[in-house]
Amino acid sequence: MSHLYIGLMSGTSMDGVDGVLADLRPGQALRVVAHAHRPFDPALAAALWALNSPGDNELHHAALAANALARGCAEVVNELLSLSGLPTSAVRAIGAHGQTVRHRPREFDGTGYTLQLNNPALLAELAGIDVVSDFRSRDVAAGGQGAPLVPAFHQGLFRRPDEDVAVLNLGGISNLTLLPRQGSTLGFDCGPANALMDHWCQRHTGAAFDAAGAWAATGQVLPTLLSALLAEPFFALPPPKSTGRDLFHPAWLTAKLAAALATDASPADVQATLLELTARSCVDALLRHAPTTQALLVCGGGALNGQLMRRLQALLPQASVQPTDARGLPAMQVEAAAFAWLAQACVTRQAGNLVSVTGAQGPRVLGSITPA
Repeated sequence: MSHLYIGLMSGTSMDGVDGVLADLRPGQALRVVAHAHRPFDPALAAALWALNSPGDNELHHAALAANALARGCAEVVNELLSLSGLPTSAVRAIGAHGQTVRHRPREFDGTGYTLQLNNPALLAELAGIDVVSDFRSRDVAAGGQGAPLVPAFHQGLFRRPDEDVAVLNLGGISNLTLLPRQGSTLGFDCGPANALMDHWCQRHTGAAFDAAGAWAATGQVLPTLLSALLAEPFFALPPPKSTGRDLFHPAWLTAKLAAALATDASPADVQATLLELTARSCVDALLRHAPTTQALLVCGGGALNGQLMRRLQALLPQASVQPTDARGLPAMQVEAAAFAWLAQACVTRQAGNLVSVTGAQGPRVLGSITPA
């Protein structure tokens, strides 16, 4: 039986699909056979952005966006197979996360919901490989947050018996995994990472993101605005907790700018403050829950933001701050590899959640399988 799995991830940054083809042979270290990235075309990106908020004819637009996303995922699968020289029959399954457009666990009726746009049936048709999808819903049904799911993967990959380690994923939203030498793994969302910075950068410069944090580095942090941003109650909530663009969206930022009388502030200063918000909220959470951390491993697009990495290190002088590349898995491959691992867990009927992270009533097999 094949131990090759494909993981596909399109995160809250909404910039495209990352895919890895991973060898997950039991008893051996994970090996990435191939990695590919496909940016979203502008029409799909615009549709996904629009679906993060209530709008007209949502069901129709969501269905078409899911079809387009599945076609893009199929192209990534084809590229991975081409890069590796392998046939479809060599791959056991694809773990396709889909695109989160709403995430409201435990709200409204006590259960709430999480919604990832996806069309696993279309992806299975196009790729000719079994597809595992809808990873978060079972954890939510069991009373959990449904997020973050990657800590179980981080635990197997990055935990060390002689070191307190934390893993920080900086996508659109930031999340931490705490891997102490002794005790349970913990994990939770910290707040916004690239979501607000990307929005502000695109609005004021036209660029999709602030490359290496160079624009933010030209600004000055605005203390009154930073205090207003950090006053958001989510930051003080205890774990388990998760969040998304349902909370940290452009209207939230506009309201905070008005409250801090910063609506006429220099755009570069606001960008610097948003970067500081990400750094401070992550480090504050780390020091609150794992003050003895010796190594902070960073993954996701934020690991490429040199200014953000410098701020994290400055706020955490007692620990080494470095991309996950230093521990064997490139920062831009971690999330996709995690969903390859979660696909394997589903296929082999192993629990994919950690109760200590999501707060679910117990371990659960996560995902639904659509046969090729």
